[in-house]
Amino acid sequence: MADVQPLRALRYDASVVGPLAGVVAPPYDVIDASQRAALIARSPFNVVAVDLPQGDPDPYETARELFESWQLQGALVRDREPALWAHLQDYTGPDGERLTRRGFFCRVRIEPYGAGRVRPHERTHPGPKEDRLRLTRATRANISAVFSLYSDPAQVAWQALSPATDGPPLQDVTDADSTRHRLWRVSAPEAIAAVQQATADAELLIADGHHRYETMQAYAEEVGGEGEHRYILMCLVAMEDPGLTVFPTHRVVRGLEPDRREALAEALRRDFEIAEVPREGIAPPPGNGPLQLGYIDSDSQRPLRLTLKDQALADAALSDRSHAYRHLDAGVLEALLLKGALGMSDEDIAHFDGLFYARDTAEALSMVASGEYDVAFVMRPTPVEAVRDVAAAGENMPPKSTYFFPKLLTGLLFNPLS
Repeated sequence: MADVQPLRALRYDASVVGPLAGVVAPPYDVIDASQRAALIARSPFNVVAVDLPQGDPDPYETARELFESWQLQGALVRDREPALWAHLQDYTGPDGERLTRRGFFCRVRIEPYGAGRVRPHERTHPGPKEDRLRLTRATRANISAVFSLYSDPAQVAWQALSPATDGPPLQDVTDADSTRHRLWRVSAPEAIAAVQQATADAELLIADGHHRYETMQAYAEEVGGEGEHRYILMCLVAMEDPGLTVFPTHRVVRGLEPDRREALAEALRRDFEIAEVPREGIAPPPGNGPLQLGYIDSDSQRPLRLTLKDQALADAALSDRSHAYRHLDAGVLEALLLKGALGMSDEDIAHFDGLFYARDTAEALSMVASGEYDVAFVMRPTPVEAVRDVAAAGENMPPKSTYFFPKLLTGLLFNPLS
């Protein structure tokens, strides 16, 4: 059962820091060094200074000092009363469609993964968790939210929150992807009670933020006892929300010696129907049938469509997995081609040893055209239902199986842990 609670949020005071656009940032794991520098140049209060800290000898100590000083200066102020925060994101997806995603920020009690509580959907890596744990110890706050899904076919929770959105938002900012983020504070007891009732029996599925959730599990146990450290900042979105979309993340591979190239070519000839397609048509259409992939290699530069000849091939390669996993594109690709033909290990995949990812088709194609990578596998989007079914089977998808868009902005709200 989900224990959803309002929070006494810590948030920026625009009268001190200036426009919100100067202090918010994308998620830490998509920011490179040049982007970090550009964000810092916008404002000395930009959240990236804390979320991706730098400083000698201990960057996390620098983060602690900054976060504390911002509160002392009044740049960050804490709400006196707890509230939920209705959140609207107006965006244009990579496919060009204009949509609005509806969700809300809250605190959720940290539970072990399991049926009826919280479920992950992707495998995680140890490195980012250690980084986030050290940051949490230093700041004693959730700097960024976990994005999770829950089932609410009748949209009861949103109906309780939506009246607040008739007025002007308390926070309104447009990011670099032209996504507009709006927030409304909802403190009415009857609205909070209705949301809690609508989510009381919900199982939460982490869409983005596995490392942050697992970090907070470790932190809560480290601190021990009861208190605010037993809750984590989340943005919850209903699986049935019409603005919820999932896009694919494509695979690119490099370091292929001639024998591995030949092993891959042999596996493709044996297990897939192969058809040449126009370059602009390399992305396979969305669907739930046997695995389809776009494919291109740096030698021939011929855009191809690969279609698995028989689902029985995937069933045999993944015989120890659930029905849902055996029909998962990323899982079948990993079993038949990345591990099967190319001999990659879980360790290789976890540490990007020869394998990397591209957010859109054009990026994947350019990475191969430049010769930086040898081949690209262009994926179909993973349906939300598949994410749910694999998680319900108690299994985790391969890394980067999903790309939930748009991302949440960091810096809209913070959740103090003490």
